Amino acid sequence: MTRRIAGRALLGVAATVAGVAGPLAPPAHAAPVRPVTAPREPAGVATLGSPVRMDQVRDDQWQLDALHAKEAWRLSTGRGVVVAVIDSGVDGSHPDLAGQVLPGLDLVAPGGSEGPDPVGHGTTVAGLIAGRNDDDRGVVGLAPDAKILPVRVLDDQNRYDDALIVAKGVRWAVDNGARVINLSLGGGGDSPALAAALDYAFAKDVVVVACTGNLATSASAKVWYPAREPGVIAVAGLARNVTDLWSGSITGHETVLTAPATGLHGARPDGYWRVQGTSFASPLVAASAALVRSRYPQMSAGDVVNRLVSTAKDLGPTGRDDRFGYGLVDPVAALTADVPSVGRNPLDDNAAPGVVGFGPAPGSGDARAAAGQGGDPFYTVPRQQTKWAARAAGEATGDAPDRLWTALALLVALVTGAALVVRRIRHARR
Repeated sequence: MTRRIAGRALLGVAATVAGVAGPLAPPAHAAPVRPVTAPREPAGVATLGSPVRMDQVRDDQWQLDALHAKEAWRLSTGRGVVVAVIDSGVDGSHPDLAGQVLPGLDLVAPGGSEGPDPVGHGTTVAGLIAGRNDDDRGVVGLAPDAKILPVRVLDDQNRYDDALIVAKGVRWAVDNGARVINLSLGGGGDSPALAAALDYAFAKDVVVVACTGNLATSASAKVWYPAREPGVIAVAGLARNVTDLWSGSITGHETVLTAPATGLHGARPDGYWRVQGTSFASPLVAASAALVRSRYPQMSAGDVVNRLVSTAKDLGPTGRDDRFGYGLVDPVAALTADVPSVGRNPLDDNAAPGVVGFGPAPGSGDARAAAGQGGDPFYTVPRQQTKWAARAAGEATGDAPDRLWTALALLVALVTGAALVVRRIRHARR
């Protein structure tokens, strides 16, 4: 009898642990699971611990349905528009991006590095913008006929130490044909050099989109820079129901638009992974801008921005608010609505370069901790350091470590409880 009770208690423990911990996800750097069929199918990685079939990847592009992509594609596919992805590089040999990626620039390792994208972050961003739509497999971008101009500014840790490298990337992209720039990166500190580069982009009629940042990799809940620079479309992330803010998204007064940010399948070198972060909401807005610029090639960047803002689907309180900005980006409405020309970017305060309308001027105040520093014991920034460090706002999904620790704590508690029950039964029989 005692053994039976103890056995049932242990079975209950095992069931509870399985329910809390769930399937363990491999880390983002785990070796890909390689399918053995179809040459179109490169290696795939599923953060839920199982191989990803390429048709499954296509079927799971839920953000395309949420943004009514098929309806938008009847009007525009982004053809003729170059979108600069200033990021960790882009793997142009990925099947979803073959033929979509233009010659770019590597500002981190000009002499060459371990592949065009050692991290995979930039490849994911590029795929969400311009993944091919000429077959039924893999990731499809929201603007599948746009071209990607890759500019590498993030190192193999997905970070940059000085915003000057991003500023150089922005200027180079502008001078090399970009009509839309995506910046899925940022940090806590401001940068006069980057502010001036962004003003240069605005003066050259370029739309600039940036992510607001992730709480998990931030030292504060302040919207990241450069997203808070006036004139930039700052994009926060939404949950899968596209009505609630994604729990990991930073948001604030500078938020302009929102887009899906979680449960997204993304291309990466040699495969796919499931990702989450405002890094991956931003390219959906950049792709929407590319759709508009393709349909209305003579439209100014300011009018493109105004069209995206004025046609967004309102979320939260009526009108613009600090959580959702103007709301969910709506590519179909942006392509079809009758929106009068405004002749200027409604987000830009037209102040001199380097002056930020939201908050203090760039460079003022003490040096700030790195936005990507949170919880990383191997990455610190000296207080006296004058330059600031930052990182990309995206990650592979999977909270298995947290679930595992929770499960272990429950295991200890339940085993202890079971032992006490057995002890009491034995004591009662004496």
